[in-house]
Amino acid sequence: MTSTVSSTVETGQSVEPAVHQGSLGLARGTALYIAAVLGTGILVLPGLAASVAGPASIIAVAVVFLLSIPLAGTFAALASRYPDPGGVASYARRALGDVWARMAGYWFYFGVCVGAPVVGVLGAEYVVAVLGVDHAAVAWVGIAIFVPPFVINFFGVRVSGALQLVLTALLLVVVVGVVAVSFPQSDAANFQPFLPHGIAGVGTAISLFLWAFAGWEVGTHIAGEFRNPRRVIPIATAIAVVVVGAAYLALQLVTVAVLGDAAGTSATPLLDLVADGAPGYGPFLVAVIAAVVVAGVVNAYLGAFGKLGASLGRDGDLPRWLARGVEDGGIPRRSLSVVALLISVYYALMAASGFELTPFILVHTSSMAAIYAIGMVAAVRLLATWSLGWWMAVVSTVLTAGLLVLAGPNLIIPAVLAVAAVIVGLFKRRTKRE
Repeated sequence: MTSTVSSTVETGQSVEPAVHQGSLGLARGTALYIAAVLGTGILVLPGLAASVAGPASIIAVAVVFLLSIPLAGTFAALASRYPDPGGVASYARRALGDVWARMAGYWFYFGVCVGAPVVGVLGAEYVVAVLGVDHAAVAWVGIAIFVPPFVINFFGVRVSGALQLVLTALLLVVVVGVVAVSFPQSDAANFQPFLPHGIAGVGTAISLFLWAFAGWEVGTHIAGEFRNPRRVIPIATAIAVVVVGAAYLALQLVTVAVLGDAAGTSATPLLDLVADGAPGYGPFLVAVIAAVVVAGVVNAYLGAFGKLGASLGRDGDLPRWLARGVEDGGIPRRSLSVVALLISVYYALMAASGFELTPFILVHTSSMAAIYAIGMVAAVRLLATWSLGWWMAVVSTVLTAGLLVLAGPNLIIPAVLAVAAVIVGLFKRRTKRE
């Protein structure tokens, strides 16, 4: 049943009432968080990290896991206190003003969305490899992967959240299965030498795994869909942090122990991981992993994209036609339709490039870095000074500044979107004068 929960949120010296009519409880909310973070990275990153850092890639995973704690904690503190579908854009509006809010909104809606086709293609690669069909089928399988999540999201978060609970449960069962099946094939010799590429290799592996531990901001866009955001979101985040960290550490351990130097040499490393331990049903297990992971990630992100687009319409940063469904419990079908169009365009561009994933991944990650940086600065200004959330925001601000440095020239697309946000602001100001 849909319940109504009244809460208060603090903004500087004032206290504002907020009423939420959400349907997400702890179980479904936690499932959405886990799916958003424990995503397609498990399909490729353990092998890639092992190839650049060797056994020391395990340290890289542990480091990124620890670094993700303050970031996840900061987003949880913000989402639980300021549940609004605008997410980071809403926090930026409160703390930094309309222009920065518009930039954050555009970065997520148009920039992060560029990574959506990548998710479909990664899943399609596994499905096609397992089925043994022509590689050209990747394009069509990738498109087919998006259809069920889109249909489900058109029925609202009540339905998509229930589906996510099932998908996440299957995902965790399969991850445990892969680890259990492959671990007996471990070879202690694969752990020597431990640092074949030195500290630099560990640094590269850390950079790779930043993709794996991204996604904590997704929950901010659906915070109002929780029955009790102030209580449930921090708990859901804490559970998700532990589960995601344990899953990646376990996968990295068996990847090194089983594959050794062969890690990272295939587009479908999980197939190699289970090939010896489960020659009969291993490929089927991997196909299930790919399908569950991709469906879960797309399902989680579509809800965030839909709600953000509706909030941008509500605030006048996109056409107000998109605002329908922005309210708690509402279904942003118009915004989801625009997202479907955007993903179609991005997918067509990727197909035209011969499915070269790197440029699309870089646009996605650089947009995420920009969003994180703005979000953490806003958090420092919004959260109570000296509180645990504030300290996590301070630490995360330093970390996200480093992400911006790593992004470097890849920030060109976020810069273009920032200019667009400024131009829209000037147009709105001129329209008001007239």
